[in-house]
Amino acid sequence: MSEWMPLDGARRDEVILVTGISGSGKSVALHALEDAGYFCVDNLPPVLLRDFVQLEHERMAHRVAVAVDVRTASSLPALVPLIDSLRGEGVRIRPLFLDASTDALLRRFSETRRPHPLTAMPAGGDVSRALVEAIELERDLLSDLREVSTVIDTSQLRPALLRSWVRSLVGARDAALTLVFESFAFKHGVPLDADYVFDMRVLPNPYYIRELRPLTGRDAPVAAYLEAQPEALEMLQQILGFLQRWLPSFEDDQRSYLTVALGCTGGQHRSVYGVEWLAQRFEGRHATLVRHRELDAREG
Repeated sequence: MSEWMPLDGARRDEVILVTGISGSGKSVALHALEDAGYFCVDNLPPVLLRDFVQLEHERMAHRVAVAVDVRTASSLPALVPLIDSLRGEGVRIRPLFLDASTDALLRRFSETRRPHPLTAMPAGGDVSRALVEAIELERDLLSDLREVSTVIDTSQLRPALLRSWVRSLVGARDAALTLVFESFAFKHGVPLDADYVFDMRVLPNPYYIRELRPLTGRDAPVAAYLEAQPEALEMLQQILGFLQRWLPSFEDDQRSYLTVALGCTGGQHRSVYGVEWLAQRFEGRHATLVRHRELDAREG
């Protein structure tokens, strides 16, 4: 098949491949992409992906989103090589993998009473155990695809916040590499989507300053307090230097997104300030996105 060439001389056709663990929010993500102007297809067998992309190219459809999941398990081993092949032919394809903790998935399946697509259990069996085994099997089947995808951890995201994060990701689609800076609270777990995690809990905590406690790392008094702590500036300078040193290698590796997560105890002060500080220093040179997992969940 001939190479797909840019139709407008500015960008190639774009395909967002939505996949991930069952119950992690793929339907929500697909609806967000549809609202953003993508032509969306759910549960397309991977063997049909090439023909579908070619057909949409001929229709002059520039933005397409396709959801693929474990229900087509027999075709999954061929999906990663197919992604590489399509990219080699000029298709701008970006896999988006939605993940969530096993505890979050168990809760969601319990609330919706929907069966997991890989659940096969005789009558009278242990429902919880069967579901955990199905989730672990699915993780194994999708592990190779996860490795080549942009990952969003939806464990603590409400649907509205997930829609917002998906729209932000595709909104940065024209950049060669997008830096995602994310703050979080260790007490709520480390984000599954982080490429790098830095622990800011060793720094002085504004929470213990009465007038700073209700504020966040985006507020000037908290920023001033942390800027006065030599160890805070030293840590951030070291993280900055590390990223500056290795970003060219990630760009050479044709990565679309790099997620850098900064954590503190509550995800309100130190990690929020650190994310804002780093993002400001990369803006203008790189496409950057800022996420504050705990603050966004509270405000969303």
